Amino acid sequence: MLKKILIGIVITTMFATGILFAAEPNKEQVAVAAAEKWVALIDAGNYENSWQEGAEYFKGAVSQERWEQLLQAFRKPLGSVIFRKVTSKSYKTSLPGVPDGEYVVIRYKASYQNKKSAQETITMVLDTDGQWRAVGYTMK
Repeated sequence: MLKKILIGIVITTMFATGILFAAEPNKEQVAVAAAEKWVALIDAGNYENSWQEGAEYFKGAVSQERWEQLLQAFRKPLGSVIFRKVTSKSYKTSLPGVPDGEYVVIRYKASYQNKKSAQETITMVLDTDGQWRAVGYTMK
């Protein structure tokens, strides 16, 4: 009887641990899907909505007017996106310059009408409303 209980505890522990390890890839997948919806707003030139859909921390760090100016200056001249492909995604609980939380840093290889090769990084955060939202966007 004791052997059955111990086996049950081991199986339960293994199952629970498996769920914990599986949770991070699922968070990454959900964050990537949210990032792709968000960056599609930018691709469409809908800079106002991209700001509105950003994380609370993001909106506190950059005004809507400044965000739109930045995108007009660096993103609009690139033209239409030809392709964008995820090259890496990484779940983090701590990043420099932002409060601790749940983040997914997503790197893309991208090509645009007026720039053949670019690397984009979109950082998503699990926001106060429980949704994955953009907190950072850079391009090289």
